[in-house]
Amino acid sequence: MTTTTTGRAGHETPAAVSAPPDGPLGWSGYDDARARARTLTGEEESVVTALATIGGRESVVLSFEFRYLGGSLGERTGDRLEAAYTHARERGLPVVSLIATGGSRMQEGMRALTQLQRVARQSALNRAAGLPQIAVLRDPTTGGGWATLGAAADVILALPGAQVGFAGSRVRPPDADPFAYSAEGQFASGQIDAVVLPDQLRSTLQRWMHLLVPPPESRPRTVEPAPPPYALGATGLPETGWGAVVRAREPGRPRAEAYLRAYFDDHEEISGDRCGGVDPGIRCGFGRREGRTIAFAAQCGTATRPAGFRTAARLVRLADRLGIPVLTLVDTPGAANDAEAERAGAGAAIADVFAALATAEVPVTSLLIGEGGSGGALALAAPGRLWATPDSYFSVIAPELAAAILKRDETQIHDTADQLRIRPQDLLELGVIQGIVPPP
Repeated sequence: MTTTTTGRAGHETPAAVSAPPDGPLGWSGYDDARARARTLTGEEESVVTALATIGGRESVVLSFEFRYLGGSLGERTGDRLEAAYTHARERGLPVVSLIATGGSRMQEGMRALTQLQRVARQSALNRAAGLPQIAVLRDPTTGGGWATLGAAADVILALPGAQVGFAGSRVRPPDADPFAYSAEGQFASGQIDAVVLPDQLRSTLQRWMHLLVPPPESRPRTVEPAPPPYALGATGLPETGWGAVVRAREPGRPRAEAYLRAYFDDHEEISGDRCGGVDPGIRCGFGRREGRTIAFAAQCGTATRPAGFRTAARLVRLADRLGIPVLTLVDTPGAANDAEAERAGAGAAIADVFAALATAEVPVTSLLIGEGGSGGALALAAPGRLWATPDSYFSVIAPELAAAILKRDETQIHDTADQLRIRPQDLLELGVIQGIVPPP
């Protein structure tokens, strides 16, 4: 990563506004504290902004200096952040935030706290402009800095062992689990995308820049759909409905991992639903294929949990905002239907994915690569742009469950599978899919 600056901030820094002695509250000793912070750090404020080139992509970088009053946000910090976001919009640049903050500056009281509203508005304006935002959480990232710059970013990375949480260490309940306030704990609960080792941060940021920020000369006027992948498994079509089920449930059948590896030259993944959940049975992210970026949401053959559906919806909406086509890989026996899934809002999560796909303005391509179990599979299937592999099936309900509902005995399951017309060739004849993909 190289940094180029025009002046200290890389763009026009807001002129200092004369303030009353010791700030808006007249907090005794505040001016002296700021003077000591300037001497210690060589900085005029707790945030430094700059223009930087990361992986060949120009970016606006916001870097917190924690030694300056704990990286706290005051009015002048808000001025700097607002100017940086505005500059990014004017130039069409992404924003990378390197965060280390203890929260709002107490010596400025509510005037400091209201800076969070300014930052939130600027972040929202850049989001509406289709400009990516990446956050790197350093130690500590707490309070309003986490709740605005951090948690609102499109991609959230964290350094190992970083303290991350809305509540700082001195205001938490005395019996609070410290893991919940760590980078690793936030990753486990679906709040951040990855914990990145310091020596890998530069290359990780460069890859994300390549994925989310295409060079200006290569940005297309229209977004072309992602081509469906080739079939990697069995090539012949099944003779019976139950035969299709058996093939799709074969343990050795190629799964999402094999398809993603064959389809993309390289990729990075996002993780978690930002609501406290992670589903290891779904993989979402962005990959490079033949020089362009394609987003993906891939079911891995397990029952998809609410967190998985919400993560997929998050992925589709992010890709839509950035103008990136989407590929979904459909492979699930169905949505998880245990009591925990119901308490986690299975219905609402599935509805969210349906809505994300229905309203996406970028093209979404879907490939059925295995089991297509009812609404849990249909939720990730693009309307009018669904293909299937020869070793897949799609059914309104699993044949065994259909037989049970119809009060048929086990000997009639095979006949029920045929009646449901779930084979790839049946789906094509019924107009459910656009085609059956060939092998490479």
